Amino acid sequence: MKRSEINQLVSDATAYFQHCGWFLPPKPHWDVTDFGLGDWQTFGLVLVNLADQPEYCEKLMYAKVGMATPAHCHAKKKEDIISRCGVLRIQLWADVPARSGDQPVSILLNGEPQSIPSGSFVDLHSGWRITIHPGTYHEFVPVSEECIIGEVSTANDDVNDNFFVNPRVGRYPHVEEDAIPIVKLISDSE
Repeated sequence: MKRSEINQLVSDATAYFQHCGWFLPPKPHWDVTDFGLGDWQTFGLVLVNLADQPEYCEKLMYAKVGMATPAHCHAKKKEDIISRCGVLRIQLWADVPARSGDQPVSILLNGEPQSIPSGSFVDLHSGWRITIHPGTYHEFVPVSEECIIGEVSTANDDVNDNFFVNPRVGRYPHVEEDAIPIVKLISDSE
């Protein structure tokens, strides 16, 4: 990704957070990714790590329509994904999508237990939340023009507990320095 694109996404996210009444803490920990695929308009996400403790974490995320987070699962992390503003579409699989068939997927939707067929889509409207258990593959993308996404989960380990279906996915982008950074990313070297 170009640094100028990262800067623009951070600016867009900040403006939309303010528009929707979400306030960031002092010195937020920014993360912007194209998942190493070089096409942030198709696979991209802006994240702000609000809490990253040994027991739990909280993130505030931003994406524009079409910016997907690729299919993945976590072996240990249990997470609630919340649409804070906008509509977020999540697809869920009981196993690796290519071999999951129509096995049921157990979720909590707004706190209510549900069982849905593997491969199903769930649209989260503003304020809705879904609880995703370890081992459940999921991919999400906004269907509204912009979306603020919340995550509250057990401990986060981006290095050892993200299992993407696409083996080319990398957690952090390669950054082409074509502009001065407006924020420091967690992936930026010291």
